[in-house]
Amino acid sequence: MENKPAVEPAQKPKPGIQPQKNPEPNKGPQKNGNDKKQKGIMDAIQELGQSNVPQLNSNIYCLSVIGQVEGHLVMPAQNKTTKYEHMIPQIVAAEQNENIEGMAVILNTVGGDVEAGLAIAEMIASMRKPTVSLVLGGGHSIGVPIAVGADVSFIADTATMTIHPVRLTGMVVGVPQTFEYMEKMQDRVIRFVSDHSSITEDQFRELMFRTGELARDIGTNVIGEDAVKYGLIDRVGGLGDVLMELNRRIELNRNGGVVQ
Repeated sequence: MENKPAVEPAQKPKPGIQPQKNPEPNKGPQKNGNDKKQKGIMDAIQELGQSNVPQLNSNIYCLSVIGQVEGHLVMPAQNKTTKYEHMIPQIVAAEQNENIEGMAVILNTVGGDVEAGLAIAEMIASMRKPTVSLVLGGGHSIGVPIAVGADVSFIADTATMTIHPVRLTGMVVGVPQTFEYMEKMQDRVIRFVSDHSSITEDQFRELMFRTGELARDIGTNVIGEDAVKYGLIDRVGGLGDVLMELNRRIELNRNGGVVQ
C-alpha cells in the first residue's frame, strides 16, 4: 500500500474579504484606440497634407467656393466643383446657428452654372449676420455676383475676375425665344452686381462686352486694384483684413450699432 502525500486543504477566505485575482491586461481597447489614432493621422495627411490639424471653436463660419459652381448638371469626375445643393444648407445653418456671428466667403472659382451661382449670391446677400468675401486666385464669371453679395468684399492684389456675357454650351434651339431668355438672364446678373457694388449697370455692360482683351472672345479680365477702381470690389486685402473687418462688424452688432 503506497503512501500518498497529504493534500493540504484550500484555505477558505475570511468573511468579508474577497479573494484577489491577478487582473488580466486589457489590451483590446488600448489597441483599438491606438489604431483609431493612427488612422486619424493618416486620414489627415491624405486629405490635408499634414498630421496636426488646428482645432478651433470659432464664431465665424468659413464658406469656400472652389473650382466650378455645379448646377443642375453633374460635372465630370475630374473637375473640381462646388455643388450648390451643398452650399445652400450650409448658408441656412450658419444663419440659424446662434454660435455663429459672421461668415467669411472665400472664392477661387472659374464660374459655372448661372442660376446656381445667383442662388448662392442671393442667399449670402439676404443674410442678417455680417458677411465678408475674399477673392483669391480667381473669381471669374458667376463668381462675381457671389463675391459682391457679401456686405464687404476684398480681393487679393494678384487675383483676377473675368467679366463676360452669359454663354450656353451644348445644343441650342436657334429661335428668338432662346436669345431673349439669355438676355433676361444676363440682365439679372447685371442688376444684381450693380445693386450690391459701386459699379453702374452701364459700366458693367461696357466691361462685359469689351472686345480685344480676351483672345477670340469678348469680356474683360480685371486684376486686383483695377476691380476696386471700377467699384466692383470694395478693397484690396487678404485673410487678415477679412477677419479684422468681420470681427469689427460682429462687435458692431453686439453693441447695437456702436463700436466701443
